[in-house]
Amino acid sequence: MAKRLGILWFRNDLRLHDNEALTDALKHADELLPVYIFDPRVWRDTLPLTGYRKMGAHRGQFILESLIDLKQNLRDRGSDLLVRFGKAEEVLAELSQETHASWVFCNRERMDEELKIQNAVEIALWAIGREVYFSRGKLLYYTADLPFPITQTPDVFTQFRKDTERFTPVRDPLPAPSKIHACEDAIDYGQIPDLSEFDLRLPPEDPRAAIRQRGGETAGLDRLAYYFFESQAVDTYKETRNGLIGSDYSTKFSAWLANGCLSPKKIYWELKAYEDKNGANDNTYWVHFELLWRDFFRLLGKKYGNKIFHKGGIKKEAKDWSQDKEKFQRWVDGTTGTPFIDANMVEIARTGFMSNRGRQNVASYLVKDLNIDWRMGAEYFEHILTDYDVTSNWCNWMYVAGVGSDPREDRYFNIMSQAQRYDPQGEYVKLWLPELGQVPAESVHHPDGLTDAQQSQYDLRLGASYPMPLVPSEKWMKKKGAHKAGRGRRRR
Repeated sequence: MAKRLGILWFRNDLRLHDNEALTDALKHADELLPVYIFDPRVWRDTLPLTGYRKMGAHRGQFILESLIDLKQNLRDRGSDLLVRFGKAEEVLAELSQETHASWVFCNRERMDEELKIQNAVEIALWAIGREVYFSRGKLLYYTADLPFPITQTPDVFTQFRKDTERFTPVRDPLPAPSKIHACEDAIDYGQIPDLSEFDLRLPPEDPRAAIRQRGGETAGLDRLAYYFFESQAVDTYKETRNGLIGSDYSTKFSAWLANGCLSPKKIYWELKAYEDKNGANDNTYWVHFELLWRDFFRLLGKKYGNKIFHKGGIKKEAKDWSQDKEKFQRWVDGTTGTPFIDANMVEIARTGFMSNRGRQNVASYLVKDLNIDWRMGAEYFEHILTDYDVTSNWCNWMYVAGVGSDPREDRYFNIMSQAQRYDPQGEYVKLWLPELGQVPAESVHHPDGLTDAQQSQYDLRLGASYPMPLVPSEKWMKKKGAHKAGRGRRRR
């Protein structure tokens, strides 16, 4: 009897543990051919408003490292990872005919660009008598277990959290297989390229980086074990999660989650194992709380589809935002003249990472203080972030812009209050803006208040060594106490 071959198409699920498509493939196929496709629509296309590449160097490098790790993990189980370049529908149809594969297995994606590729794959395979077998399982919760249909997902997080926590179990993660029977045909599995293949160049590794998030399931699982059990940093998570410097103030799981190297269910059950051993508290619960936000945004994306990319968001209330390219570029370059904003923008450009607190502030500044179209900021984050996740990114930006799920319309962050609260000594600003290194803590967040004599004393010249501000700090100083910034949402 002929052996049945299945193709396993890896996408944003670069792991072997808790991989539903892999589990389904092993149930149906006698032999498996794992494949990753470098699709130009993912790796080379640009974004409509800003012209930035969708795939930036930081995320690109993380994915390449993840593929190297995945390839090794597959080899350890008797298989390998086939690497191909081209449009997914063309590559998979060609491979199916070459290998006489019976099926293509993959985990389903739900947003527009991914859906278009999925549909094209399904049509191309149907035309040659092959079938795509879609699996699910990217969420903490299975949609079948939710107490409401996706179309009735609550628009407010608090209601979503109450409904799911009360009624919805978290299923056990699926185990990684110990053995995978590879395709017996002679196949050139190809080589994983480097960034230069895509005309991308990574900045030199910066010693100031909060963490070097190396790609791959192995590194993700190592970070999980370290954060929960080795350092036990989870015991202070809620208290420290708004930090700015160092590796342990937050979980830093985001890049591994976004690229599918870590399963949210795996994190949840490791958290429960930690609580069983060491006790539960507000800090450990808050990790679960943040995983709920990730599910919430994914379900909103499924519910509203392309509306999360529209100027008016899901509220359909577009405001008169500008697309001033000069101001936007100063924001991107970290030359706004507001140190707390600039330090965060320098960090993200150099490392592909920014803290949750930083993300909330730079987004509020761009939209509320510069009056720039929020979608331009969301596009830049899509390009630059290592941990870019489509629904988390776009729903968070909607949230700050006031066109998302937040019941409060005017979510405004007083940048000066935030800076003085979360960086009271200016240590973070001075780390990323060394030109302000001699400015005392009481002035470092608003150097535009320094006299000429003071600037000379602190080896600073506004307009030369550091830019004049687009928004004078006096604006926020006057408003201190008048506005309270909300907690916003994090990406960890």
